[in-house]
Amino acid sequence: MDLPVADRSVLARKAEIVARLRAAMADGAVIDDPAETRAYECDALAAYRCAPLAVVLPGSTAEVAAVLKVCHEERVPVVPRGAGTSLAGGALPTADSVILGVARMNRVLDVDYDDRFIRVEAGRTNLSVTGAVEEEGFFYAPDPSSQLACAIAGNIAMNSGGAHCLKYGVTTNNLMGVTLVTMEGDVVEIGGAHLDAGGYDLLGVVCGSEGQLGVVTEAVLRILPKPEGARPVLIAFGSNEVAGACVADIIKAGVLPVAIEFMDRPCIRACEAFARAGYPDCEALLIVEVEGAEAEIDEQLGLIRQTAARHDPVEFRESRSAEEAQKIWLGRKSAFGAVGQINDYMCLDGTIPVSALPKVLKRIGEMSRDFGLDVANVFHAGDGNMHPLILYDANKPGDLETCEALGAEILKLCVEVGGCLTGEHGVGIEKRDLMEVQYSAADMEAQMRVKDVFDPRWLLNPAKVFPLHMSAGRRAG
Repeated sequence: MDLPVADRSVLARKAEIVARLRAAMADGAVIDDPAETRAYECDALAAYRCAPLAVVLPGSTAEVAAVLKVCHEERVPVVPRGAGTSLAGGALPTADSVILGVARMNRVLDVDYDDRFIRVEAGRTNLSVTGAVEEEGFFYAPDPSSQLACAIAGNIAMNSGGAHCLKYGVTTNNLMGVTLVTMEGDVVEIGGAHLDAGGYDLLGVVCGSEGQLGVVTEAVLRILPKPEGARPVLIAFGSNEVAGACVADIIKAGVLPVAIEFMDRPCIRACEAFARAGYPDCEALLIVEVEGAEAEIDEQLGLIRQTAARHDPVEFRESRSAEEAQKIWLGRKSAFGAVGQINDYMCLDGTIPVSALPKVLKRIGEMSRDFGLDVANVFHAGDGNMHPLILYDANKPGDLETCEALGAEILKLCVEVGGCLTGEHGVGIEKRDLMEVQYSAADMEAQMRVKDVFDPRWLLNPAKVFPLHMSAGRRAG
């Protein structure tokens, strides 16, 4: 992946820029020692690395505004960063950029159980939002697999989802308002503690904008009452295609599970070696979870059992206790780490119509054989959000390039069957050069004109989302 050539005038002024940043910040909030900035040279897409000019860790919205004002005046690119868990290179710096990390901004600012919202600083981790309200019987619905570590800032940037997005939606469906700081250092409130705001849907523009428009420092999130109960079942199958067909039939049956998760044999084997979850010997399995009152759960699981029976499952395992439910989920929640124990891998994020699952899974298997790289499939099957993990050897010359080529073909297939390039990981640099597969030049020009309004100098999160040949020259001199 190409990055823009660093602005030599910015590099030459590093000492002056760092001095101005230090003057605007609390002690210890600015890092410029190359040995320390190395920790920020990549995110979870670790195949690409670039040390930033400096790193700034503000502790408040006012400090974020001060940083951006300095960088705007000095014409220094800024890369917003939450927890650095992006799988698409969304927080990859350029050599002339300042990383602006919000990890220190992690406070709960307000909770209102009557109106069902919580206001938090954007550096707060996803799981800790639920942790702040669960004693009162509430939770925050979006639950990415990285929820223990990922920050709300990154969730908003990439419009993250998670296993339970089938029923509860992704971040945009649970986001009520944000505090946004523009590149010029202006603080803007968008939305708020109410269901909808008048005027343009700027909240919808900001959510999923990947740090291209401003830096989110605070968020108002919808919290929900915990369901009365929940119960997962594990359904094992003899092939990926049959498991995919069963997903489509469950949806057709009129059941709305809270989650339908898919794992294939390579992923099952890795998870068993790593987590010992007790999964059956099969080609593919589904984890289907329903929730509600006991009678409601029994009725839904009865329909799911009937639907699965038509696909001749190898096993249908229903949890009967909290311990059994936890064990069913254990392997799935450990999947990315488990595969990482045995191989380098690249995780994709294409989304497809549920009805296309059998076809796409079959083609991924054929592509895997054609390119000579194994693929482990684990994904949110209920909404067709695919996460193929392409296994490769980072130390073998040419393997990364082969992996990227296979990934590109899989993502093109997703678009071909009526889906899109990304469901929750974002475009970042990973899919930047594939944007023309999904969008026309006119479509992307319209998107870039929105960025022109928010960030006229194109200083925010450079080299992401838009192909470089289309965005070249937009950065003001």
